[in-house]
Amino acid sequence: MPKDIHPPYEQTTITCACGAVYHVGSTKKNIRVDVCGNCHPVYTGARITTRTETGGRIERFRKKYGLE
Repeated sequence: MPKDIHPPYEQTTITCACGAVYHVGSTKKNIRVDVCGNCHPVYTGARITTRTETGGRIERFRKKYGLE
């Protein structure tokens, strides 16, 4: 096995766009992310509009042209 082929593993800081800061181990330094467990809608319970909630193409077509 070759020696010294892996990058150094160090303590680093992950900063989210919401302002949350996490200290973890990584081979990269000062990581910036857009979403984290503090602000992601799945973890916060915020409502997410999905295709099943708005209806499919057929349901929207029928509703639009009064074919229900």
